[in-house]
Amino acid sequence: MNHSPDTDDTNGGSSLQPNSESDPHASRRQQKYPVLSDAEIARIARFGDVCHWRDGTRIFKVADPGFGMYVVLSGRIKVTRRDAFDRQLVINEQGPGHFVSEVGQISSGRCLVDGDAVGDVRALHVPPERLRALLIAEAELGERILRALILRRVGLIEGGSGLILVTKANNAKLNSLQSFLARNNVPHTVVNTASDGDMAQYVGKWVADDSEYPLVLSPDGTILRAPSESELATALGWLPEFVAGEVFDVAVVGAGPAGLATAVYAASEGLRVAVFDHRAPGGQAGASARIENFFGFPTGISGHALTARAFVQAQKFGARVAIPAEVESLDCAASPLRLRLRSGVEISARTVVIASGAAYRKPDVQGLERFEGKGAYYWVSPVEAKACAGKDVLLIGAGNSAGQAAVYLASHARRVGMLVRGRDLKSSMSQYLVERIASLENIDVQYNTQITALHGAENLESVEIVRGGQCTVSPTEHVFLFIGASPNTAWLSGCGVLVERSGFVLTGRAAAAQASEHETSIPGVFCAGDVRFGSTKRVAAAVGDGAAVVSQIHTHLDQTSTQA
Repeated sequence: MNHSPDTDDTNGGSSLQPNSESDPHASRRQQKYPVLSDAEIARIARFGDVCHWRDGTRIFKVADPGFGMYVVLSGRIKVTRRDAFDRQLVINEQGPGHFVSEVGQISSGRCLVDGDAVGDVRALHVPPERLRALLIAEAELGERILRALILRRVGLIEGGSGLILVTKANNAKLNSLQSFLARNNVPHTVVNTASDGDMAQYVGKWVADDSEYPLVLSPDGTILRAPSESELATALGWLPEFVAGEVFDVAVVGAGPAGLATAVYAASEGLRVAVFDHRAPGGQAGASARIENFFGFPTGISGHALTARAFVQAQKFGARVAIPAEVESLDCAASPLRLRLRSGVEISARTVVIASGAAYRKPDVQGLERFEGKGAYYWVSPVEAKACAGKDVLLIGAGNSAGQAAVYLASHARRVGMLVRGRDLKSSMSQYLVERIASLENIDVQYNTQITALHGAENLESVEIVRGGQCTVSPTEHVFLFIGASPNTAWLSGCGVLVERSGFVLTGRAAAAQASEHETSIPGVFCAGDVRFGSTKRVAAAVGDGAAVVSQIHTHLDQTSTQA
């Protein structure tokens, strides 16, 4: 699937550009389109093969399988952005010394642009697997190339190219798809037929009734009617193929900080790694508006930017990532171990790492299901924040995630009302967030308060709040719920992995006498991150779990290899 890091808005806005401190005078364009020296091209040559095209030949087109990278030796390659209505915009023409690619090509992602030969073209073709090898083998040169690839994807997102989501009105499915595409850094544009008569007339021939909205229009001609996230990914060919009989050294379930850290360390140490997540890289951490206490980032970083970097890093080292791909079950009796995906595909692996994190906890609130994704949310992305501009919103919760979300929303909404069940924030929230919330005049914290019901016709209009035994009704169009999460372990049912009564996975001696620290009751099945019983619920701790579990995987693989 095509992914790239560091976008903070649906149609653009990089939340954290690649670090350019090593060359403070380099402009963004120079970083985006660096010119390679003859010596650098000579170093790249061992990773590629020279190809030729005549003037006017289409070298690649939107939706083609990923080609990797072309280094232009002579002639020029014209790169054109195209949307679902075949509207075209020339991005640039890359001449000798330039290279053509973007970050999705590292993992063989589908092409997002067209490329045509201008004049007779000679170019060095570096396919995806050899592009990954180049980035690793040539550290300094690889850094320059990777920075450029990231910036190019950011540019595509800022330009709003690619998919077009056509809607008639704001609805839960649109919000879900828009958030899904934004979290996965997929370029797209949203068009509302209610305010665009030409669009309404154009798409009317494809739509029988309002239930078919939103339409998703792809530049390759694909038209999807109100698709699910999985249907969208499948139809557009985002998921990698798995060959029958293929056996991975490590299969990681979950692409949050723990899962991505496992993938980075395992793949960088030569293990064959597959990663599966049902929605997007980053897990709950990826939805955090800003993390200010993560080691090494004194000015803070968004969870999206942090985990997107890790995602690219895992792909750079060759990890195979399948998103969205939901794991349905684990067969611990099989040798090797076997994961079954909801799509029916089965994956074999010598070891499995449970890093599936936690699912958003849903409170017992009357009317909640009616407004999920349509006024009631369990996360805050730029999509929801933009919808809240200038409005009064409510947020329920008192943990760090709630605090980060409240601070982020306060920069968009007119007023944020925090509803806290307890007596204070200090017992459940980091001090820096407590102080930040206190300093913001448009955040109003109400203690000993809980929400009991949501009301509205089509969209959310008001909520019932109980405080001190008294019930009041507060008008609002948006409610954000951050009341914790439950371990995502239902897929482990029946496989023999021991969990404690709340569903968290037992590891080490609590699981089995001979188990290593992160190993479960089943040899070869490990656990990392928030889903592990007794783990520290912090991003840094999850990353540490991912690093630690890899050394234990090596030990297990060595032992089983010796026994065999």
